[in-house]
Amino acid sequence: MAGFCLSWQCRAAATAALLLFIGTAATRVTTARSFVSPQEKTPGAARLFELNCATCHGNDGRGAERGPDIVSTRRAATRPLDEIRRIIRQGIPQSGMPPTTMDTAEIDAVAGHLKKLAETAQEPRTFRHVRVRARDGRTLDGLVQSESNFDLQLLALDGTLASFTRDAVADITELGRKAMPELKPRDTPIAWSPGDWPSYNGSDHGNRHTSLDQLTPANVAGLRLKWTFAIPTSRNLKATPVVVNGVMYVTAPNEVYALDAQSGREIWRYTRPRTRGVIGDAGAGVNRGVAVRGDRLYFVTDDARLVSLHRANGQLLWETKMADHREHYGATGAPLVVDGLVISGVSGGDEGVRGFLAAFDAITGKEEWRFWTVPGPGEPGSETWGGKAIQHGCAATWLTGSYDPTSKTLFWTTGNPCPDYNGGERVGDNLWSNSVLALDPSNGRLRWFYQFTPHDLHDWDAVQTVILADVAFDGVQRSVLLQANRNGFFYVLDRTTGKVLVAKPFVNKLNWASGIDSNGRPVTQAVADPSIRGAMGCPSVVGATNWMSPAFNPDTKLFYVVALERCSIYRKSGVWFEPGQSFYGGSTQNVPGEVGKKYLRALDVATGSIVWEYPQIGASNSWGGLLSTASGLVLFGEDSGAFAAIDAKTGRLLWHFPANTSWNASPMTYLAGGRQFVAIAGGGTVFAFGL
Repeated sequence: MAGFCLSWQCRAAATAALLLFIGTAATRVTTARSFVSPQEKTPGAARLFELNCATCHGNDGRGAERGPDIVSTRRAATRPLDEIRRIIRQGIPQSGMPPTTMDTAEIDAVAGHLKKLAETAQEPRTFRHVRVRARDGRTLDGLVQSESNFDLQLLALDGTLASFTRDAVADITELGRKAMPELKPRDTPIAWSPGDWPSYNGSDHGNRHTSLDQLTPANVAGLRLKWTFAIPTSRNLKATPVVVNGVMYVTAPNEVYALDAQSGREIWRYTRPRTRGVIGDAGAGVNRGVAVRGDRLYFVTDDARLVSLHRANGQLLWETKMADHREHYGATGAPLVVDGLVISGVSGGDEGVRGFLAAFDAITGKEEWRFWTVPGPGEPGSETWGGKAIQHGCAATWLTGSYDPTSKTLFWTTGNPCPDYNGGERVGDNLWSNSVLALDPSNGRLRWFYQFTPHDLHDWDAVQTVILADVAFDGVQRSVLLQANRNGFFYVLDRTTGKVLVAKPFVNKLNWASGIDSNGRPVTQAVADPSIRGAMGCPSVVGATNWMSPAFNPDTKLFYVVALERCSIYRKSGVWFEPGQSFYGGSTQNVPGEVGKKYLRALDVATGSIVWEYPQIGASNSWGGLLSTASGLVLFGEDSGAFAAIDAKTGRLLWHFPANTSWNASPMTYLAGGRQFVAIAGGGTVFAFGL
């Protein structure tokens, strides 16, 4: 239960520093001796704490004017003494807490005292037990999770969450106080309503397209910001919110928040400290969201653990270690639920891991199968790795896949091989890097694969969303897989066989290949290969697109994608793998004088041709994805920092909101209180818009 923290345990913790155990200290920490009277030569531990810490955190450690509560959370009671000593010694300068000048003995004394305070502060939590009578005649008993003058969030005694606006409540009867019960999850699958957004991409098919139609091209000009929710521990949220039955679930690194989807009011939160020693994207603080099945919610931690919570109150149900973060593994993607399994990949794709995809029993967390994306020595595919790089081949699996329930096929994409820019010790195609894998989800067996970029030398991983669609080709309806790849080509594959139906560039700046041949292989050009002196390759290392979500509208038959026109200078080196370091085998830089440009492009899926484009003005460093609507809109995070809507047929701008933020996530939509909302995470804030 280490790290279990609900909103009623953490309301005093409004800063990132609390998650590191000691919050902001706006005042100067001074050696205890400078405060000691001549009669007090050797102050005790309690006195040392009073002299050095109480000004900010209170004599009891439960918070004061300048600092938050540092003893009442469950994590505080379980934190090792060594970690407490380290934080006291080093401080948290970025949060305003400087290092201490106490000596080692004094630090030991204060740490021990703080540990005792934390252990004695762990009193049983209780909630207001009330009976709510609504104006519509409903009566509900439950525990108050959150409330204001405007709304009330209640956990009913049967384990369901209910939300009321104040004007919908006739009266409230106080029934005393009650401890949070241990909830037993119901494992029957939820029947999603059209107003839910139950997974990372909204559907198993990977397509961010909604049938909700309250928002239209005719009324989108009336879209207004309805609420925001700021997560103080994160400046670059990459999560897509998930909404089920009026409750929104959104993540930051090692944190899950449950919000009232109508008001943004926090209902509960689960937090655990960030893991020391994690490197790569996971160490930088990336998490893309949750998956839901029945009453169970699933997310991954920075140190490659899969965690299951009860979605009604954040109660920890189980956690499973997928891999050892000390071997450079991490996890950043939103899991995918397929029948009774939770599917998750791992990060570390530039850090020399051996990539894999794994499936876990949704109820117990037990691993059911694992597919290695880099073969072991002597295994099928190992012949495509000439040299010693196979030992640290990467091919990570960090983005959510797609699932076809009709054919019962799981589609998952894989990352680049390592070292990224030097292929001398990995001669060959380097299977199964830069590929889409078609797997049997019941056992993880490979049905077919397609490798977009064999022997990748430019870090153009294939970890972009694949969309499953049914499209007519030459008058024949075909089940296809759509992807705009980081290498600059748009692909349409037959999703039964993997055969390439369309492969056409969707960017103009592309010099690494002249095309895709009849066998589906790129016709490469050595001019773009990394060299010791440097060679210009196009697209840039960021890619012609990246993990920002595309969308497909089955009515317009258009595939929408954010495209980047830019190149990079690629250099290779002989630097080999070292523990604790990334494994690039070279470096990149911008082309001197080149200014990249972002476009939102609409592609005809039958031909790959660009039908229209929306040029963006900005620094070309945004990562916001797309949302398509049946009413004919495309909504997206614009490169300027605005949130915008355009006409899906013509690309004409219809509306924008100047959010002035950095977009690192993709939008979604849902119904709450009978009204359609559109939400997107930007910077450290979730924005929700409605008419």
